[in-house]
Amino acid sequence: MGLFSLSLLPPALVAVIYKDGGGTAFIQAFFLSLVLGFFLWYPNRHHKKDLRTREGFMLVVLFWGVLGSIGAVPFIFSSQPDLSLTDSVFESFSALTTTGATVLVGLDNLPKAILFYRHLLQWLGGMGIIVLAVAILPVLGIGGMQLYRAEIPGPVKDAKMTPRIAETAKALWYIYLALTLACAFAYWVAGMDVFDAICHSFSTIAIGGFSTHDASMGYFNSTAINMVCVVFLLIAALNFSLHFAAFTRRGINLKVYFRDAEFKALIVIQLALTFICFVTLYHSGIYDSAEETFDFALFQAVSISTTAGFGTESFHMWPLFLPMLLIFSSFIGGCGGSTAGGIKVVRMVLLLLQGSRELKRLIHPRGMFSIRISGKALPDRVIDAVWGFFSAYALVFVICMLILMALGMDNITAFSATAACLNNLGPGLGEVASNYASIGDGEKWVLVMAMLFGRLEVFTLLVLFTPTFWKN
Repeated sequence: MGLFSLSLLPPALVAVIYKDGGGTAFIQAFFLSLVLGFFLWYPNRHHKKDLRTREGFMLVVLFWGVLGSIGAVPFIFSSQPDLSLTDSVFESFSALTTTGATVLVGLDNLPKAILFYRHLLQWLGGMGIIVLAVAILPVLGIGGMQLYRAEIPGPVKDAKMTPRIAETAKALWYIYLALTLACAFAYWVAGMDVFDAICHSFSTIAIGGFSTHDASMGYFNSTAINMVCVVFLLIAALNFSLHFAAFTRRGINLKVYFRDAEFKALIVIQLALTFICFVTLYHSGIYDSAEETFDFALFQAVSISTTAGFGTESFHMWPLFLPMLLIFSSFIGGCGGSTAGGIKVVRMVLLLLQGSRELKRLIHPRGMFSIRISGKALPDRVIDAVWGFFSAYALVFVICMLILMALGMDNITAFSATAACLNNLGPGLGEVASNYASIGDGEKWVLVMAMLFGRLEVFTLLVLFTPTFWKN
């Protein structure tokens, strides 16, 4: 909390630069967070013990729970926008979990400090996700990164809670920061002003989807900006361990990407989605030319399937099955160890391979069939873990959706809102197609929990609800 308070100073500086208000709320929130953090740390400053697995789970959950709550304070203190406690918490958790669902309207007229802060929260949350997925979850034994330990050199291979995790986190920070700077520069060259370029680079690399304008990327009406967004969304949707392996001290090795089964599966999925959207839109004759149709099809296919949620067009108004197809694509999401949400490509590939193996066993009951990823056979316990994750994911989805329907939400809105928040996507269909301002407070708290479940890979949070976790 003490360190997090430092993130409240840049928005205050933005308020001073643009002189459009909002700075006081951040100064007040800074001192509150700093003082609370100090009084929690000071009595325990000499407490030094090894971190056990159970404490690791608690630490990971508290990271998002506590910082998401403290992150809501500037919204509570701010007079513009004038948000309730529920709306402030919703906006903060949506930003920190990189969901991108918003209760704010009239973004074009809000103080620059508020806009910058929303994007900064997403950027910090995105980095937290990378460290969680690549450095922490494997140590707890529940991350998908175990699949990569045998192939990735350096500290990623380490499975113990040692300073080497700090080395991993440091290397990941460099990669994350370099991508952010490159993205901001590309946006600026493509036509954005400096402020928009910085903000959108934060939300692009974090795959968050927040924008400084109500019309999102459609505000700029630029094919060049759309292409920059697509390229960096795909880069951020890749496993950051691949980036780590490709850009080592020994030089650049791009072959690492093409040897990775998950990378190839992601590209195939993106090509298929873009093709389906393009053909359907072109056949419907909504847009004037094939080039314009392709621009919209490519952007929305990548944006929704990687769980970013940026928009150049109201995709929920598209014909036939396309809106539902894109919502379902967000369940796949990006690669494991990326800033994307969803179940992750590698798990979907394993589920597909397991289904294929079961079909082969029906034909050859005594046959021995192994499941291979990138040419390496996987133990059955990995497949069992994936099935367990999928089951838990489906259970959480159904429970959240049923609660929303019990609170009075219509079927389409309840389904899409749950999918959008559990997959950390943002925009949905029906009542939540544009924003979440019109839904009730009860629904918002349910969706905040869905955001946390999705961001923490379900098991990390679900384990806290088991009696075994609290027994000595």
